[in-house]
Amino acid sequence: MNDFSEDKLKIAAQFINQTSAPIFLTGKAGTGKTTFLRELASHTYKNYIVVAPTGIAALHAKGVTIHSQFLLPLGSFLPVREPEGNFTDQYGFYTQSTLARKHPLNQIRKSVLRSLDLLVIDEVSMLRSDVLDAIDYRMKSVKGNFREPFGGVQVLLIGDLYQLPPIVKDQDWQILRKFYPSMHFFEAKALQQSGMVYLELDKIFRQEDDEFIQVLNHLRENQVTSEDIRLLNRHYRSEKEIQSISDCITLTTHNYKANQINSRELQNLSGGSSFYSAEIWGDFPESLFPIPEKLELRVGARIMFIKNDSSGMGLYFNGKLATVTSLDEDSINVKMDGERGQFTLRKEIWENKKYVINSSTQELDEEVIGTFSHYPVKLAWAVTVHKSQGLTFDKAIIDVGEAFAPGQVYVALSRLRSLDGLILRSRVQSDLLFSDRAVVDFSISAKAQKRLNELLEIHRERYLQKITQETFDFEPFLKELTHFQKDQESSFEFEDEQMQTALPWVKEQIQSELVNSSRFQNQLLHLLSAGNKEMLLERLQKGSDYYEEKLLAILKRLIEQMAMVSHFSKTKKYFQGLESLEQFCFQKIGQIKKIKLILDELFSGKISSKMETVEQDLVRIRKRLIEDAKVYADERLKEIKSKTGKRKASSPKPKRQKGDSLEITMELFESGKSIPEIALARGLAESTIKSHLAEGIAFGRIDLEDCLPTEVILEILGSSEKIKGMKELREHFKGKYDYGTLKMVFAGTKNT
Repeated sequence: MNDFSEDKLKIAAQFINQTSAPIFLTGKAGTGKTTFLRELASHTYKNYIVVAPTGIAALHAKGVTIHSQFLLPLGSFLPVREPEGNFTDQYGFYTQSTLARKHPLNQIRKSVLRSLDLLVIDEVSMLRSDVLDAIDYRMKSVKGNFREPFGGVQVLLIGDLYQLPPIVKDQDWQILRKFYPSMHFFEAKALQQSGMVYLELDKIFRQEDDEFIQVLNHLRENQVTSEDIRLLNRHYRSEKEIQSISDCITLTTHNYKANQINSRELQNLSGGSSFYSAEIWGDFPESLFPIPEKLELRVGARIMFIKNDSSGMGLYFNGKLATVTSLDEDSINVKMDGERGQFTLRKEIWENKKYVINSSTQELDEEVIGTFSHYPVKLAWAVTVHKSQGLTFDKAIIDVGEAFAPGQVYVALSRLRSLDGLILRSRVQSDLLFSDRAVVDFSISAKAQKRLNELLEIHRERYLQKITQETFDFEPFLKELTHFQKDQESSFEFEDEQMQTALPWVKEQIQSELVNSSRFQNQLLHLLSAGNKEMLLERLQKGSDYYEEKLLAILKRLIEQMAMVSHFSKTKKYFQGLESLEQFCFQKIGQIKKIKLILDELFSGKISSKMETVEQDLVRIRKRLIEDAKVYADERLKEIKSKTGKRKASSPKPKRQKGDSLEITMELFESGKSIPEIALARGLAESTIKSHLAEGIAFGRIDLEDCLPTEVILEILGSSEKIKGMKELREHFKGKYDYGTLKMVFAGTKNT
């Protein structure tokens, strides 16, 4: 598996590094999808993040949830611009229009998404088509590119469609069926426009029993024979026989059944229970808990590890079974199945994180915002088929007599290494052996695509054209700058003349190059289509040197402006806009520095790796510019008198007198104090403080997101569409939110 040594894994890596095609990486259980994902970081130069449909799936993939990264509201997405009221009067639906107006992305998420070359979505069998279309719209909006699916960002979808399906309520499906043939991700409008490379890993690493592999294949493809059923049912055992079997986990279809078995078996053990609690730090919501916060154990309890050994020594793995041998207040000793001796458990740490742009390096970073520390085990007389996904067992009792979802029987059986370890609690019935017809049809049609080597050549050519053109396209940068200037129109102007002329100068520099850069793009594309690689690389080098110098001058001016503005008050939004422009410029320099290296490797057919030398060079450049800008700002600031760095225009807004009650509240809030702290310090009611802040929000002095949690804002906005009055809205929430909180949210909507 190392270095993508298997043929299919190697070609998957080539599709990622040498094309921009959407990819569906699939394969039967145990074919190496997870290993591929974990090794991806060291084998690609592309900026990427990993997201998954659920919290547990995100933890397993070491990523974040789709809804948290894209700030999607709970509910169903309709892939149209019109208001959702045109299609339904049910609550819980949203469209492109309402997503943009009511659920805008904050600057941090915009920066992260804008930096992406590749979006990885794991466990896509659970991903709904409408959610993928919502992601598509978010990416197009952030990238400012509505011509290409996902704003031009490549998408890698990983999962097995024959496993857990997407979930949708019946009443929601009645509306969604007007837009989608089914809820599976491959029905998304975004993929209908772009097409998708179907890449199925076919070497199975979990099972080596050919007879068992054949049965599993028949289950996946709805081709189960009577001989398959007879073969499986030979492993049926009566309840009396099962009771005599020890040290064996049961896989069942429902949570309540697994909990009943685990609770009953635990209580049947002699001796008292010991309890162990998780240590939770920061932001780690209960929905992400990998195991219950409190763990109850007794000597003799059957347990299963739910995490791989993080020490790197491989002492245990996700799915490893063991038996508790002794317990005390701060120690748990177990005996691993198939091993001698005792093993003392140690706690493992799960991280809840978010993706951020490092302010020093402009690189994509992971920021840990919460942790969950606990012993990585759970009771394991029984586990649900759902929770067994990703696990491997040598031996298991399979109880799927009440299978209710397509693929459940397949998922349960595929957890085993061989038929030798299969024990059936109930006989397999042919009516339970079914796969979703839409999945089977999709798989059949997807496999009819061209040969992978042919597709790779086609998409490689497209990618060459794409990056050759996009690297020297400055229109998006100009568009972002124009939007920023329009958004920041004000009745104030900077005192410092250099600050007044900074952005107009940047705009002039970009505009003056649009004609030249367009010609240069056409020259490169002509050389590319003519197959003149030597001349192409030569022209590319000269053009890169020229535009890198131009952009470094622009970057220098932007960083100087940021260094000045950072010393002034009431400039938060202006500074954030400058950050966005600086990110655009910095990333464009990075593209130009990497383009020749990428083309060199594309022409040679190599699998590109991380370009650490280029990235380190970029960090050094930016660090030097920031240091120079600090010296520059310290010198110029000596001549500026006002706190805002601005002077009044002819018709300024009246300034509040010093000591004014609202101004005092503003200053206390800007110093970092919370609403309760301000109320206590001033001896005023919290409702009064909230009224002050609402006014500050309306004037654009402070941000609504700094005052209230995102979930509170989204919940109030979700209801305010239909309920216009403040009084009615408060009654709707039954006093959950006071007038001050509602007032702040309404002020925020007026300021957008």
